[in-house]
Amino acid sequence: MNASSTLATEAAELSLRFAGRPPEELLAWAVERFGERVVLACSLGMEDVALVDLLSRVTKSPQVFVLDTGRLHEESYETLDSLRSRYGINIEVYFPDAAAVQNLMRTKGAYSFYESIENRKECCGVRKVEPLQRALAGRAAWITGMRREQAVTRGDLALVEVDPVNAGLLKFNPLAEWSLAQLEDYVKQRQVPLHPLHAKGYPSIGCAPCTRAIQTGEDIRAGRWWWESADTKECGLHVKK
Repeated sequence: MNASSTLATEAAELSLRFAGRPPEELLAWAVERFGERVVLACSLGMEDVALVDLLSRVTKSPQVFVLDTGRLHEESYETLDSLRSRYGINIEVYFPDAAAVQNLMRTKGAYSFYESIENRKECCGVRKVEPLQRALAGRAAWITGMRREQAVTRGDLALVEVDPVNAGLLKFNPLAEWSLAQLEDYVKQRQVPLHPLHAKGYPSIGCAPCTRAIQTGEDIRAGRWWWESADTKECGLHVKK
């Protein structure tokens, strides 16, 4: 059995082992196994601030980073500062390559992502995917706030999987099984700092031009890339084989 198959088997076994268990148990296992080589990718939304809190409960030195695409909401920076203050941790910030952004803006303008899925994915590639690859360099595993309930593209999400794009790293999704109600109860009970836009109808938060508030009855990710169909709403950070 090659290394890739071995890792996939381990991921499947871990998903079974921690199914139905509190997410902090999976986080504790990941930290014990990988130490500072496991890192949380924090989008500053409700799932990820909950994970900052959970991770801070299982280790004194949580590894956390944020991708600053250059087009975040002002409230996102407020949330970042609130997390740093509340937990006393250093949250790394990664920016897109300046030359790549300059080239994109020069050749296609500021809003090319509205024109086609290909253009939108190109923008995400420059502003999110490439910085993510730098953020994960030298790591053994990473943690995300994805949940199965969030979108049709995440309905079969495993608790642990192998990332096919980022050097075959293990990828932990500790909140995969949680409902929105469970998430909201947790952040309320723990008084976790929340992104101000959640109170204004934004359950999912990304770049400012690509995020809007949702209407009553809409899917919780309806405000992300709202001009696209539901089955294309991924930015490239989370890719399946």
